[in-house]
Amino acid sequence: MPSTVSKSSVRSSAVAGSFYPESAKTLERDIDALLEQAVAPNSSGNVLGIVSPHAGYMYSGLTAAHAYKAVKGVAYDAVIIVGPSHHEYFQGVSIYPGSGYRTPLGTVPIHDEFRSAIVREEKRIFLSVAGHRAEHSVEVQIPFLQRTLGSFLFVPIVMGDQTIELCENLAEAISTAVFGHNVLLVASSDLSHYHPYDEAVSLDRRVIQMVEAYDPIRLMERLDRHEMEACGGGPIVAVMLAAQKLGANKGRVIQYCNSGDVTGKKDAVVGYLSAMFCRELSDFPLRVN
Repeated sequence: MPSTVSKSSVRSSAVAGSFYPESAKTLERDIDALLEQAVAPNSSGNVLGIVSPHAGYMYSGLTAAHAYKAVKGVAYDAVIIVGPSHHEYFQGVSIYPGSGYRTPLGTVPIHDEFRSAIVREEKRIFLSVAGHRAEHSVEVQIPFLQRTLGSFLFVPIVMGDQTIELCENLAEAISTAVFGHNVLLVASSDLSHYHPYDEAVSLDRRVIQMVEAYDPIRLMERLDRHEMEACGGGPIVAVMLAAQKLGANKGRVIQYCNSGDVTGKKDAVVGYLSAMFCRELSDFPLRVN
């Protein structure tokens, strides 16, 4: 699938003013307040990957803040963000071909060397604006990264389809491209959608079990059998596999809640998860609202 923008093109924000504030000052204040409320997990190892939700900040912002507090102030060579496509269906994996993504907090440049290396590894990974034009799953992660990491380079990846084979191939391409570098992998995903509260919690706890067991293949198999739900299940699996190839040996959920915990409306809720994948991780209690 060919690119339709120049390499110098910067992607403008598609969801500022809806998923998060359009004002830079307000956005900084809101993210900092969420990070202040979040509890930093105890970790004895390097954080190689995280899972963060991608709903509007008023719903999932605090859950996302728990994930980003785990990496606050860490220096990474680059960040690889993997999200699902909500608005466009296409086969394969799309990486934005331009020079960066812009949010109200500024422009984050793309790591061209890593992007090129990932594309070279797998023919179903290509440069294209497909999946990036109106997509929020990658974009909503960036302001949190801007407030926790400061300046950084990144690679924005959107999965058009989420088969286990594609997850494995993407994980192999990422891990091969960045091997030997200190890179943070971010899986952008919400969990179950629009079930009654108790049913949603039951479904979401199955995902939690697979994350904490560090079993990405079984997670994907159970998602395929509709035993659980995650709109970014493929990104979670790909990040788990890639982090594992880079040395991660433990996965832990940091915080879980759903929209019913936020709004009080529990007839049809959406689940939110923050988790991390590390080399050697000390125990800490799961926080469930």
